[in-house]
Amino acid sequence: MSSRPQAPSRFQVAAFYAFTPLEPHTLELLLEELPVLAAQGHVLGSVLLAPEGVNGTISGPEEGVGSLLQRLRCHLDLGEAHFERFQVKYSRCDRQAFRRFKARRKKEIVTLGVPSVDPRARVGTYVSPSDWNAVVDDPDTLLIDTRNRYEVAIGSFEGAVDPGTDSFREFPEWVEKELRPLVERRAPARIAMFCTGGIRCEKASSFLMQKGFPEIHHLQGGILSYLEQIPESASRWRGECFVFDQRVALNHQLQPGQHRLCHACGLPLTPEQRGLESYIPGVQCLHCQDRFSDQDRERFRERQRQWEQQHTTAHCS
Repeated sequence: MSSRPQAPSRFQVAAFYAFTPLEPHTLELLLEELPVLAAQGHVLGSVLLAPEGVNGTISGPEEGVGSLLQRLRCHLDLGEAHFERFQVKYSRCDRQAFRRFKARRKKEIVTLGVPSVDPRARVGTYVSPSDWNAVVDDPDTLLIDTRNRYEVAIGSFEGAVDPGTDSFREFPEWVEKELRPLVERRAPARIAMFCTGGIRCEKASSFLMQKGFPEIHHLQGGILSYLEQIPESASRWRGECFVFDQRVALNHQLQPGQHRLCHACGLPLTPEQRGLESYIPGVQCLHCQDRFSDQDRERFRERQRQWEQQHTTAHCS
């Protein structure tokens, strides 16, 4: 007896970035026009804009997502294909990955806190997903996960060094305190780095080259491109990949995994962690049970009650 074909997921998710100069007037136009275009296309998500470029993730009907990306590519329909390094990774989901749309001005599209670093001027060697296993398997490679500690905790490549940072801004300090002595001890033939979509690695590789580290490589398109292109049977990836939206984490098929967010502190939780006595949905988890005041938790409880009421009403309508 044949099974019925699975219906396609309703929403397309696009994660994208580009290091490319944005003039002030263009940045202002984008901040004004993108929310309008998103509303017209029923698109939700987040777009960060800075003089160095654009970084975002959006979710919605395929036509709406495509229209917004095309507007970015064409520079507000001015006929200038300015985003020449526009990197986009697609996936799909059954429900909206975001709760709202926002376009925001930032100093950096990914915050390293070192203004002199410019991936447009100098960047490490890109390694395609198809060549990544050979780099990872080479014992002369020093493999570094440039993501935050809570991202690393739910999945990473075998043998990768975890800097243990809480934000990307801490990476430069870790380089001087930990990475430089490590490189001196191990004398690797190369340093290879990876992140979710590639943006942090571009900045990190540019920073390391500025600091005199030789042979810097990074995974082109990040973990998402690797999971998309490499069969699970040949994969060196272990666990799930954290994403900054309501899906929380993706498995090797780029489908939502088992992790869920604590909506009090925003950290990902396994099914086992959600089963602990310390976990109260929307109020606290093992990571934050001692972090908030009673007044905060009461506020979280009210927010959770409102969300549950809205969710029940939407489900029944």
